[in-house]
Amino acid sequence: MFKKNAGFIMEFNIEDINKLIRKIESEVDYVDIRAGKGNGTSIVMKDNKIQEINTGITIGARIQVLKNGAWGFAYTNDLGKLEEISQTAISISNRLKSDVILSDEEVVEDKIKTNRKIPVSSVDIEDKIDLIKDTSKAAELKNITSIGVKYSDSESETIFANSQGTNIEMDETRVGMWLNTIASSGDLIQIGHDSLGGAKGYEVIKDADIESFSRKTAETANRLLTAEAAPSGKFPIVTDNALTGVMIHEALGHAVESDLILQDDSILKDKLNTKIGSELVNIYDDPTMDAFGHYEYDCEGVKTFKNHLVKDGQLVSLLSSRESAGKLSMKSSANARSSISDQSIVRMSNTYLEPGDMSFEELIEDITEGIYLKGSRGGQVDTGKGIFQFNASEAFMIKDGELSTPLRDVSLSGNILETLTHIDGLGSDFKTTVGFCGKDGQLVPVGDGGPHTRIQDAVVGGSN
Repeated sequence: MFKKNAGFIMEFNIEDINKLIRKIESEVDYVDIRAGKGNGTSIVMKDNKIQEINTGITIGARIQVLKNGAWGFAYTNDLGKLEEISQTAISISNRLKSDVILSDEEVVEDKIKTNRKIPVSSVDIEDKIDLIKDTSKAAELKNITSIGVKYSDSESETIFANSQGTNIEMDETRVGMWLNTIASSGDLIQIGHDSLGGAKGYEVIKDADIESFSRKTAETANRLLTAEAAPSGKFPIVTDNALTGVMIHEALGHAVESDLILQDDSILKDKLNTKIGSELVNIYDDPTMDAFGHYEYDCEGVKTFKNHLVKDGQLVSLLSSRESAGKLSMKSSANARSSISDQSIVRMSNTYLEPGDMSFEELIEDITEGIYLKGSRGGQVDTGKGIFQFNASEAFMIKDGELSTPLRDVSLSGNILETLTHIDGLGSDFKTTVGFCGKDGQLVPVGDGGPHTRIQDAVVGGSN
């Protein structure tokens, strides 16, 4: 069915895949196939030394069938064996018992291509290494003892077809770069971190102000060396774009994933169409926007859209796949995501808090004593209990409406429902970050963000 071209990458096309679907569809209730090929580059530099260069071409296909409410799934990196693994998938579904119901979705025929000016595959590897070296060199400020840079890009061509008539061909590109700087004063070590990228071509990196990007990251690490230990207690706080995004992604975004709701592992179970935040709170998950988590169709061939999750403080929508949506008697939100080799699960895309109309000065002018928190150094969330704890990259005391003492080692914790209710001010600015989200051992590219956000009575932790 599949053949090799003049190179060594096997060709595949939508017609051949549909022939196989028609051949086996009488044996099952539903079948879909994803097949794809791609190329990518990953480069890691540590302290001016290239530690790792990975380039390669991947190819693979997976087939999944549904019979009597049970899935059968099989994957191969040899497209010549696609018909063979289809029988494996059917055999698996015959052995299992389940109650899977798929939501009804539109039949689609489409071809999409990433809007890119410079294909990453057209850029010589030496040019990418030179850019990484420039990034590292620009971060070489006083007290900076270690610099790490990671660059990653990918191009992929994917075909999706199912027995209901959907046929989609996608040509996608993504590129990103991550920078870590470590500053030391001898007794104290502090870290600066930042990233940039997008679902576009190499122009995302080439057009960036690399010198400013690197210096600001290094300056953050340096500033933390002389920062004071943070106080603990309840304060009015302002979070920057990055920490706002992390809070929304981790504490709210995962809690609205319908598979977790069906597993009774979300504080938002049975909260649909109820108030969970202040009237200022409007939260979206939007795969269509120009950000790192962009995609046009999910892994089940469902067209993406701007999904309004929380409207004026009320939970009005969830994130779902066809399976989870079917169990909840709703339409899929097009959030089924995975690599070709994995079964898709419910995942976020670009999740953010909608900005308001206040300037930063207006957000802090009425705060007598509070804290401004910037960036994220990770944290943890319990979606079932609805509690979270995040560590800010850096912070500043707010005294009588003005920023004052720099702070380090600051954490933010609380209950997401209480925290959303305590939001009483939103900046007019907006920014998303670049990252990957892990769930059930799978990683997908995501964006998260929002405006500067003011929160009353927030629980802040420090060493004082």
